[in-house]
Amino acid sequence: MHILVTGGTGYIGSHCVLELLQSNHTVTVISNLVNSATDYKGQPLSLKRIESFTNKKVNFKKVDLLDLQELEKTLKSENFDAVMHFASLKSVGESCREPLKYYYSNIVGSLNLISVCKKYNVKNLIFSSSVTVYGTSTHCLLKEDDAIGEKITNPYGQTKYMLEKMFKDIAKSDKDWNIICLRYSILVGAHPSGIIGEDQKGIPNNLVPNIIHVIKGKIPYLTIFGNDFNTFDGTCVRDYIHVTDVASANLCALNRIIEEKNIGFEIYNIGMGKGYSVLEVVKAMENASGKKIPLKIMPHRVGDVEYLCCDPTLAAKNLKWSTQFNLEEMCRDVINWQQKNPEGYVNKDHENLKTG
Repeated sequence: MHILVTGGTGYIGSHCVLELLQSNHTVTVISNLVNSATDYKGQPLSLKRIESFTNKKVNFKKVDLLDLQELEKTLKSENFDAVMHFASLKSVGESCREPLKYYYSNIVGSLNLISVCKKYNVKNLIFSSSVTVYGTSTHCLLKEDDAIGEKITNPYGQTKYMLEKMFKDIAKSDKDWNIICLRYSILVGAHPSGIIGEDQKGIPNNLVPNIIHVIKGKIPYLTIFGNDFNTFDGTCVRDYIHVTDVASANLCALNRIIEEKNIGFEIYNIGMGKGYSVLEVVKAMENASGKKIPLKIMPHRVGDVEYLCCDPTLAAKNLKWSTQFNLEEMCRDVINWQQKNPEGYVNKDHENLKTG
């Protein structure tokens, strides 16, 4: 099958591209390259590495989803069987500072994509959503039919919620659409080979990237907000998942669309279904890196939920999907990526690099 992957040069998208190629699909990637490292010809380094690793070609086009004319050219010129939609601004903190930027880019970009897909009859879509749509739910184990949208704390999460509703309405209006939304828990890890991973830029939002900053000496200690929660060690518990497991979930979703054909609209949680505490993650990262992580304990923040995990039972049943990596393996692969690529993609690929 010929799959169009939006945002395929990024962290999740690149891992999915690799999985698609290894499953013998033809892949076209579109990206605006706003956060991607490129060579002197403007080609994304993540895709160059994937091509070298798989010995297969990726068709790349520099296209911004906000550019409707270029987007239409892409879908008009190729016969795509399905779209995997990863392209998105994703920084929670930045979305709070610049909400208009996030609403415009994520919502309008997706509207353009779905409109052009409809025009050229590409009606199989897999959308990367997030457990942020549940907001600050007090349910310990989140299920797909739990309430969403009510307690979302940031514009990034709001855009995912709004897009889920939009895709649901579109699928309901036309039985030819097959749309699967995958709600990811917290992503960790890198490809076990170390060829691709998260090329972290700027201030990290999540726990593991912050730990990496400590290991690299960029910050003196890891700040932990609260050690007095009602958990076994007093720190918050969250659901973490290896990025390669997320990529395989996308492949399983694609297979469901291929095999079932008329599924309409479906939503699945993609997570471990179990949680790890902050201190458990710290310990696993210490073991993987061989370095002690200095800690600073601060009072817990108002609104922090002590335990939050998503239930992947439905994905296991319908998508025939399950996780393959545990916490130790997630941390091992993060450290392996960092050791092989201390400056991300730009450290050893070409002397004339640029970052966009």
